[in-house]
Amino acid sequence: MEWSQYRTRPGFHDAMVDADGVPRPACRLLAEQIAASGLHGLQALQRTAELSRLNQGITFTVYADEQGTEKIFPIDVVPRIVTARDWARLEAGLVQRLRALNLFLRDLYGPQRILKDGIVPTDLVTQSPHFCREMKDLAVPGGVFIHVSGTDLIQGDGGEFLVLEDNLRVPSGVSYVLENRIVMSRVLPDLLQRCHVSPVDHYPQMLLAALRSVAPCDDPTVAVLTPGIYNSAYFEHSFLAAQMGVQLVEGGDLVVDQDVLWMKTTSGLQRVDVLYRRVDDEFLDPIAFRQDSLLGVPGIMNALRAGNLVLANAPGAGVVDDKAMYAYVPRAIRYYLEEEPLLGQVPTFLCREPKDLAFVLDHLEDLVLKPTDGSGGYGLLVGSAANRAQLDEARAALRARPERFIAQPIQRLATLPTLAEGERPGLVARHVDLRPFAVYGRDDEVSVLRGGLTRVALREGSLVVNSSQGGGSKDTWVLREGLGEDLAC
Repeated sequence: MEWSQYRTRPGFHDAMVDADGVPRPACRLLAEQIAASGLHGLQALQRTAELSRLNQGITFTVYADEQGTEKIFPIDVVPRIVTARDWARLEAGLVQRLRALNLFLRDLYGPQRILKDGIVPTDLVTQSPHFCREMKDLAVPGGVFIHVSGTDLIQGDGGEFLVLEDNLRVPSGVSYVLENRIVMSRVLPDLLQRCHVSPVDHYPQMLLAALRSVAPCDDPTVAVLTPGIYNSAYFEHSFLAAQMGVQLVEGGDLVVDQDVLWMKTTSGLQRVDVLYRRVDDEFLDPIAFRQDSLLGVPGIMNALRAGNLVLANAPGAGVVDDKAMYAYVPRAIRYYLEEEPLLGQVPTFLCREPKDLAFVLDHLEDLVLKPTDGSGGYGLLVGSAANRAQLDEARAALRARPERFIAQPIQRLATLPTLAEGERPGLVARHVDLRPFAVYGRDDEVSVLRGGLTRVALREGSLVVNSSQGGGSKDTWVLREGLGEDLAC
């Protein structure tokens, strides 16, 4: 397979080849492997990867798909490569951002200095659907609100990484990072070794250590709370629980007695000290939140208030990953850390502001419109891809409830070679983003996994990479340090 046949998208940064179509130095061995395999060899590798996925039952759920909800999560056999130097800059920026966000949450649920000083509008916080009043003045164990994060990044025109959004409520996708590596170690084992790729299989132990570090006792019991088998990320819940060696539980398996959380077992009740919950805030406790919830545990907030339990992530953490709050994160970094942000982010128009609203209404065709409380790509409108009726409908919604939306310039997401099947098989340029995962422990210790979930928009020309919107994934190879940038693999 000749690289001269691969066509980048004009005007977009390609993370594997340069503007002349020449593979970048760090990707040289990968490019040679692809060329040596040829199209038929690459297709055989792809089939092997997909079969491995199928056999392992690596799935996700798309609730709105009429053809069936349970899907095998697609993997593309061409990995993404990130040099050690680029990763070091990215990691430093993520650590800085997470420390600032955690301080932000301590403040919002404590003295609220940032609001009193006028750095962030008070109503933006108090009117947020993710602001949890039950957490006000509650001292969380270890002072940690964000135990697990998954930050979405894109690469700009020059290849620099930018933060697209923060995911701090119940961030998902790390199991696919681990399973992608297992698949690729079967498909391209020699190349993985020759490229000196950083391992990712230690993430469950990294997560468990962080969770245990903030526990209210010396020998804590940890469990994972799942909504059940019909949840879109159930595979991940069960996978992580098994890898950490802890119990996977549902709400009915737990009970609160005298402000202590207990797990029902065949030998009686066992105390739970740390609960890694994969249930949204509103369903956690039918006494404190939604009374009709069958997913949570009555009284679990009382155990948290009493200091007898760690809930990871803490309820209310989502107030700072609200898409409207995103615009204020650089200010929060300067306010709490007295540092300049190490990672840039996408310019954001707050439709709650009359000036921004007027601009968005006039330029909607050139913007991406997002609901402030949206996730999974639902409710997102890419102006350039919308028809007249969709644009008119969006403008009407904007005028009616402007505070529910933000808008951003359409980003020129970087591309990577991706294997296409069908009538014209071969490598094609498809847009990608990156979701690295980090864990936060006691004493503000943040550990970032040297890898991440590279999501790829499998549809031609699409900028939407979410799995629920037809996206797939790639393995992310972060090269080890000290190997030289020119021949990093």
